[in-house]
Amino acid sequence: MWMLLYRIGWFVGVVLLQVLLLNRLHFNGYGTPFFLIYFVLKFPLGVGRNELMTWAFLLGLTVDIYTDTPGMHAASLTMLAFVRDALLRAVMPREEMTSFVPGIVSMGVWAFFRYTILCAGLFCTVLAVIEAFSFSRLPALLLRVVTDTVATVLFIWCIDAIGKQRRGKRL
Repeated sequence: MWMLLYRIGWFVGVVLLQVLLLNRLHFNGYGTPFFLIYFVLKFPLGVGRNELMTWAFLLGLTVDIYTDTPGMHAASLTMLAFVRDALLRAVMPREEMTSFVPGIVSMGVWAFFRYTILCAGLFCTVLAVIEAFSFSRLPALLLRVVTDTVATVLFIWCIDAIGKQRRGKRL
């Protein structure tokens, strides 16, 4: 019961941060940080794929409702939730794949960096392709994917580092 309330609190906080602040942080449409993927990235490894995909779809749909984007975030975030375990296996050694919450502390700096870049790059690519629905302006599409990915990774790393510092002081 407490875990459900915790996840609902995170859900509401992520939606408010993304919709009210981060969607307005960009330069001419480029470099928007998508913090909503952090919700999917930090889900515990032992959670089933169906539960993760349901949470991801609901989060993406909620952001879509507030930003008036017809299912783009829902599709991109659900796809990310679907491949998350495979991306984790790609960056983590097999013997370390136990039930844990992905992060800098549990994975190490380099593994979490690769995991974050893979997830952010995949999400931003799918979102940009769905939004553009064309490859006619490929350089602008690639620029958007790269800048959004970099902004997302930087923002996620800052938040995870702050969380790491807070956990260290609490111990």
